[in-house]
Amino acid sequence: MKGKGGEESSLSLYMDKLNSRGALQEPERRQGVSDKLLFSSSGASTPSDKGKKTRGSQGGSKKQVFEAYMTTEDVSHGLKRGELIQGSIRINPKKYHEAFIAAPDGKRDIFLDGTAARNRALNGDVVVVQVLPQEQWKVTPAVPSESLGLRPGSVVTGRDREVRGATHNWPSVIRVREGLVGRDVLVSSRTSDSCGGPGAVRANQGCQVHGVSSDTLVRLASGLDACCVVYIVEQKHSRAATGFLKFLPDKPFAMFSPVDHRVPRVNVPLPDCPHDFCSRPGDYANILFIVRITSWPDDSNFAEGRLAKTLGQAGEIEPETEGILIEYDVDFSEFSVEVLGCLPQKLPWTIPPEELGNRRDLRKECIFTIDPATARDLDDALSCKPLPDGNFELGVHIADVSYFVEEGNALDFIASRRATSVYMVQKVIPMLPRLLCEELCSLNPLTDRLTFSVIWKITPEGKILSEWFGRSVIRSCVKLSYDHAQSMIEAPDKLFQADELPPCAAEHPMDEIHQAVLNLHAIAKRLRAQRFQGGALRLDQLKLSFTLDRETSMPQGCYVYQYRDSNKLVEEFMLLANMATAHQIYRSFPNKALLRRHPPPQTKMVDDLQEFCDQMGLHIDFSTAGTLHKSLNETLGDDEYTSARKEVLTHMCSRPMQMAMYFCTGVLKEELLFRHYALNVPFYTHFTSPIRRYADVIVHRLLAASLGGWCDTVQKQASHCNDKKTASKRVQELSSELFFSVFVKESGPLDSEAMVMGILDQAFDVLVLRYGVQKRIYCKVSATRTMTFHFHKVGKKGELTLVWAAEEPGKPSVRQVRPRHRAK
Repeated sequence: MKGKGGEESSLSLYMDKLNSRGALQEPERRQGVSDKLLFSSSGASTPSDKGKKTRGSQGGSKKQVFEAYMTTEDVSHGLKRGELIQGSIRINPKKYHEAFIAAPDGKRDIFLDGTAARNRALNGDVVVVQVLPQEQWKVTPAVPSESLGLRPGSVVTGRDREVRGATHNWPSVIRVREGLVGRDVLVSSRTSDSCGGPGAVRANQGCQVHGVSSDTLVRLASGLDACCVVYIVEQKHSRAATGFLKFLPDKPFAMFSPVDHRVPRVNVPLPDCPHDFCSRPGDYANILFIVRITSWPDDSNFAEGRLAKTLGQAGEIEPETEGILIEYDVDFSEFSVEVLGCLPQKLPWTIPPEELGNRRDLRKECIFTIDPATARDLDDALSCKPLPDGNFELGVHIADVSYFVEEGNALDFIASRRATSVYMVQKVIPMLPRLLCEELCSLNPLTDRLTFSVIWKITPEGKILSEWFGRSVIRSCVKLSYDHAQSMIEAPDKLFQADELPPCAAEHPMDEIHQAVLNLHAIAKRLRAQRFQGGALRLDQLKLSFTLDRETSMPQGCYVYQYRDSNKLVEEFMLLANMATAHQIYRSFPNKALLRRHPPPQTKMVDDLQEFCDQMGLHIDFSTAGTLHKSLNETLGDDEYTSARKEVLTHMCSRPMQMAMYFCTGVLKEELLFRHYALNVPFYTHFTSPIRRYADVIVHRLLAASLGGWCDTVQKQASHCNDKKTASKRVQELSSELFFSVFVKESGPLDSEAMVMGILDQAFDVLVLRYGVQKRIYCKVSATRTMTFHFHKVGKKGELTLVWAAEEPGKPSVRQVRPRHRAK
């Protein structure tokens, strides 16, 4: 990037997570989690300690750090009276002393300040909190959210990348409107003057406070006495953590420091530690351990736990991978004998004649699969047969997993608990035994397989004339990869030779398959255009992929995955099948259908992002999903950074988006709540991937017949599938981050152009364009005698200026001003 003086300068984006983790871990810890010394008889205390109870111990008086939990009865009454609020707690991975739960209206967040306020709850737990009455709120001048690293309208959630090592001074109050100056925020605080004393304001619904309506402000709480977790309904967190052990002289325990700073430090009994840990603690300085929390006394900042396993050297792929899986409660154990006993025992397995008689026989049709080249669990196939009237008979054929997974047996139980396959860079943790995933259920070529089919009569323009659902049997004629299908799309007139494509069935020549792919592509393009014209939204973010050494599985290189027409072809018909199935099962089971809804983005966050875009001169229309999609796909400038600008805006627009979730239709009474925001459709479900998603297995059963049990049974499984899908997504992200860190460490520093996504007072976030990786650059860490920086406000926008000293005497220094433009 060129400075004002035209000189070249660059910022090396060396991904040093592994090397810096240990160095930055302790300073960050000391800032956020108070040590026991703060609660000793020396008189040192924190503001939240005042008024705390004390109780006797062998060493004398000992302060109670956490409030006692309410009784179940009191919680029940409090929730009914509206005095308490229930929700899932989200702890900011960038600053673990910040925690949030969603307010009941879903438009804003309730803020919990400090570890004491969340009262031993861990990330993801379902908790009950108590908030002061609104008349006890007070108005306090706000400080820039940029200095806290907050995103517009909220903070980092579990979906965001985890950035370790950030340190900030915690101010007394915060605001959440990014890029604004002079706004105030309502902060609940239990003080003597809060009910009418100096500086207090009674903020009733709709009243104006410093020109800002109270019903538009985020409700925040400051301090344990203002907003606190009073009950943990469900411990969603696994209570397992990866980290390091530290020897403490003259103590009967070792100190465990988790890598994830949202988890407390843990006292581990010395007998649990390696036998020579006490005599040679330095040998274990870089060894990863897994510890499980067993208890957390209310008079201690530290939890109690047991050492579960020694993983190995930090920074190595296998120990780190195992740690990720255990932390996120992914079951990667071998399937038990009881589970394997539920599978067909006589191999090779063939379809029983009586089963063939109950299905539509499609084995002579031209049906094929299109998947990644390395895929082994092939659960969907396509067909497209021309009809004499000029229309097409188009089919989506999905592996009939429910035939093999009998409801209620041991196999069904373990599949329901795993709920999803987990895809990591170097391996897959399957939901089902490999005999099912890769053989009996997989739609392998030239093999008879049981399927559920959706078959439409459809016009070339994509208009559906008729629809059929049913159980079927198919025989895939060829296994195509996305590359194969893409080459067919790009060369419509080419006659492919036998050695250019995989082996195919003799009764279906390659030119027939080629034409079917072209027909599917043509219809898919029309369906896709109709979807987006109808108001659908797609936020495409860069996805990092790796090339691995076949023997060692170490990363040899990385690249951004290309999403091409062949991917879009398959996606379009999977979406069509899922939407059709959703309508079918809801018609048949209005109170028991398992659907998937996507709530609209959080209103306040969208409003803040809209305001920011307006300030930056970016014309983005957030009024609907369709208008947002149109805005992001219109020209955002005409310079060399147009595509980069779109990538950054896509990332920013994804932040207010809520997670899609499974639900049982009997739980929600209003159909309006069923809608899928991004797809802009009233009903949607998952039907097309039963080999890797248990939700799809339930949907298959609903298609086949009425599902036994009541809607709360379906809703309980839907909630579990949501949890496991979220964990699987995070594990996949962490696996990618791990491999990228190892790749960079092995390859040496990488220089790459990046674009600034956001600025703080002492750091800025960038999107590394070559790899699609987000990274935070800390100015203090990067500062040298040749570079200084300062942050200040320009109107309503923050501005970070980097000043580079002149390389030669007599020449002016180079100033780089970062109000969210490109950086290198």
